[in-house]
Amino acid sequence: MSRIRMFVALALIYMVFAVLLNSVGVVILQSISSFGVDKPAASLLELFKDLPIAVTSFLVASMLPVLGYRRAMMLSLALVAGGCVLMPLFPGFHTTELMFCCVGVSFALAKVAVYSSIGLLTKDRAEHTRLTNTIEGLFMAGVLLGGWLFSGFIDDASPANPVWLNVYWVLAAICLLVVALLATSHLDESAAHADPSKVVRGTPMEMFRLAGKPLVYVFLISAFFYVLIEQSFSTWLPTFNNEVLKLPHAMSIQMASILAGATAVGRLVAGQVLRRVHWHLLLNLSVVGMGLLVLLVMPLARGVVIDSHVGWLSAPIAAYLIPLIGVLMAPIYPVINSVALSSLPKHAHASMTGLIIIFSALGGTLGSRVTALVFAHFNGITAFYFSLVPMSLVLVALHFFKRETERVGSTGPVAVGLGAK
Repeated sequence: MSRIRMFVALALIYMVFAVLLNSVGVVILQSISSFGVDKPAASLLELFKDLPIAVTSFLVASMLPVLGYRRAMMLSLALVAGGCVLMPLFPGFHTTELMFCCVGVSFALAKVAVYSSIGLLTKDRAEHTRLTNTIEGLFMAGVLLGGWLFSGFIDDASPANPVWLNVYWVLAAICLLVVALLATSHLDESAAHADPSKVVRGTPMEMFRLAGKPLVYVFLISAFFYVLIEQSFSTWLPTFNNEVLKLPHAMSIQMASILAGATAVGRLVAGQVLRRVHWHLLLNLSVVGMGLLVLLVMPLARGVVIDSHVGWLSAPIAAYLIPLIGVLMAPIYPVINSVALSSLPKHAHASMTGLIIIFSALGGTLGSRVTALVFAHFNGITAFYFSLVPMSLVLVALHFFKRETERVGSTGPVAVGLGAK
């Protein structure tokens, strides 16, 4: 029963952070109306979220086995709950900055702890992959839920009305409920503790040592290029819908939300497909399918002409087809994460997850920036065609990643620590 409670807790943690991390766009919009800040100032909320994620991951990832994964998750949720409570009590833009800083720090702690706990709760690589896919799928479900949750507290008649801040009471309550769930659960973390003579704990040193292993740096390259692709589509699809497909602003955002739903479905389905299909074959088919979809849909997006009363039934077919790339993207990230983690000793999972978070942040930032530059200097169709380049690089990286996992599989988990070579 305690094991089931831990599974539920991990899922709820990821869904809570999905809502908060992906609420930046909504909060920017509402901050402009409620707090009177301008767009450049409001855009800094992204920095207050992302910078703490990267810094915290780098500084404390290797310390979490000492603190304990379950305690780290409880600490992260308590910190987020505190940040949420401050929002309605002390409404203001600086409070919003502080809240997102809390979210960034907490998410770094929570993701390291959640990913590391998956290795402790599963028995083999196949089970590890299925659970990772399920939790990542629920993250995307949380993204969808968050939009509807926030919209339910916004006063359309008076957008500046700070009544929308009451959503944070709900989020704080959910955080505290999950803390209670974790407090009554048990997680055997003995396997996460390495031989003290071989690992420098409490420093980033293990992360540096880990990054030098062939399996790890090939994985990080794969993850970097995948996130570059994902961020390109998720960030710029609303703009593509508006400027290329000529959809109204609101409808462009709603259509783009199909991408999150498609990704959630894809990750949940992939967890079952992986029972019968080898992960490398599935990922290769997924990447090739993504490329074919881009080649199929982009010509359909050229020269779109719509009337002023366009609706869901009269929207261009391309608006429905492009988000389906989420189904194909879905299994790649959680599967390569799972394969990499399950190839390492469990005491190295915290440091490895820290590396995953850092390289994912770098890939996401670069992907959004590159797409923005191509979009601005050429057009949206060219920008999405450009995604074929990192897709090709992902295929190459997956080939070497599979080779390294097979090599490691024949010799046992990668040795990690100052005494390892």
